[in-house]
This record gives sequence, C-alpha cells and structure tokens, in this order.
Amino acid sequence: MGDYKKYIVTGGAGFIGSNLVDKLIENGHEVLVFDDLSLGKKSNINKKAQFHKINIESLDPTKNRIDLNKIGKLFEGVDTIFHLAARTRIQPSIKEPHSFNSVNVGGTLNMLDLARIHGVRRFVFSSSSSVYGNVSEENLPTPLTAPKNPLSPYGLQKLVGEQYCKLYSTIHNIDTVCLRYFSVYGERQPTKGDYSLVMGIFANLRLQGKPLTINGDGEQRRDFTYVGDVVSANIKASMSDKVGNGEILNVGNGDNRSVNDIAKMIGGPVVHNDPVIEPRETLADNSKTRELLNWKPTMKLEDWMPSYKKSIGLE
Repeated sequence: MGDYKKYIVTGGAGFIGSNLVDKLIENGHEVLVFDDLSLGKKSNINKKAQFHKINIESLDPTKNRIDLNKIGKLFEGVDTIFHLAARTRIQPSIKEPHSFNSVNVGGTLNMLDLARIHGVRRFVFSSSSSVYGNVSEENLPTPLTAPKNPLSPYGLQKLVGEQYCKLYSTIHNIDTVCLRYFSVYGERQPTKGDYSLVMGIFANLRLQGKPLTINGDGEQRRDFTYVGDVVSANIKASMSDKVGNGEILNVGNGDNRSVNDIAKMIGGPVVHNDPVIEPRETLADNSKTRELLNWKPTMKLEDWMPSYKKSIGLE
C-alpha cells in the first residue's frame, strides 16, 4: 500500500498493536516494535519486525535514564509513530492510578517529545471511548462533542493524552491524530486477567466448564469493534491529508450489544455479581471517521463469533 515507510509501533506485542504490525509488514513497510512485554507477548510479534524491549516510562528525554543516542538512532527516518502502549481497562486503573498515570500520561508525553526531537512526521494516538464516561440518551450514538466525564483514572489519562497531542500539534507543529476506540475484539484478544474483554473472559470460563459471571444485570451495552477495522483506521489516519492537527475520531462499529447478548453467543449457564463502576452504554457516532479517513467498519460481532468459538474449541 503506497511507498515504503518506516514506522514505530509502541505496544506492538499486544492485542491490537500486533495486528497493526502484521498489516504494516504485509503492506511492505519496516516496523520497529517498542514493548516491555508486561502485557504483550513476544509470540505475537511478527518475525519481520524489529523488536526492542523498551519501557516507554523510561524514555524521558530530560533524564539520564536511557542512552538517548542509542534510542535516537531508532527514530532515524521514521514516518509515523503508532502509540498503542498503555495500561488499559477501567477497574485496574481504579486500583492503581499512579502506575497507570506513569505509563498512560508520562509514557505518551515521552513518545511525543521523542517524535518532536527526531522530526517524526505523524503521531497516531490510541485513545478510548472511556473518556466519555456515562453518556445521556440524547448523546447516543456518541458524537465527538459529547461531554467528557471519565469514570476512571484510565479514561482521564486518555483524555490528557489527547490534549497533549493537540498541544504538540499547535506548539511543535507535529501531525497528530487521536483515535477513540470502542470495545475492541478479535484475533489475539486476551482471555485471562484484568485486561480481558468480556467475551474473552466468558470463553475462558466456558472452556473450564464454569458459569459465565456477569456484573450487575448484564444489560450494559458495548459498541464492539473488530480489531481489523481498528487497524484499518490507524493506517488511514497515518496517511490521510485531512487530519494531522490533533483531530479526534471515534473508532466504533456504530451498533452495540449487551453483556447478556454476548453470554448467549458464548453459551452456558450464567451467574450475576454486584455491579461495578463502568459506563452503562457505549455507542459510537463514527460519521467524522468515515468522512475524514474514508473508513467504515467491515465486521459484525455475530458474523465473527462462530469462527472464534470454533478456533478455541467451543464448537
């Protein structure tokens, strides 16, 4: 796709990042992966990518915590940084706000500063629908102009990251664009631990012969968005001449499903826990993304689910 380019993907060993790396390699580009493997897996990394085990928290160019000359060489000729490295999810961020802030705000600032120092053309930032918090019915589907009322440190940190991107576009003339992901699913999605999406958790429980555990009444709804469509949005955001001034775009399917719907798709008995702090409903207004990136979602959850269940041994 287009001319050869050199890219950095932070978080390139993770779920979304590794899918993006695969597509960039497939398109004939050179890709450097920055990941500390705290959440990502080395086995996810495309063998044609250059892997550098780097913790983005340590990349503060104003401190002598790293060899900046050595790091600087990696940035030579880089066209775009895709910044996906983050500590994610709402509940863990409530438990550990300081460590989350160090990665999600501090790490983002470090990468923006390195992009500035080394003349990187564009910076594509992975944000989240968590910046919105609970939205009122009149803001469903949620437009970019909806109030931002994060319910967690994670959501707030992503909002700060967006603002840093806009600021760096304004004062340092770096092209930046921010993509607010809605609930992403797909190949390599985690199935265990605090960082798993609901369908991965349900699938893992079903494989163990355990009941599916639902928080609250299960009627909370999510705009589930396929990872391949998120990858496509990133690549288009790196190339489009209609963005680059800190624009923010919703990357969501534009429809949603309840947690109870997902439980029915996975199958098996369910049990209910007490509700947790989380948005009641997410639903993207993706019209601006369609317009500026010439992007549209291509996959519906119910079309993908049968192949997923078969791949993990549930069918």
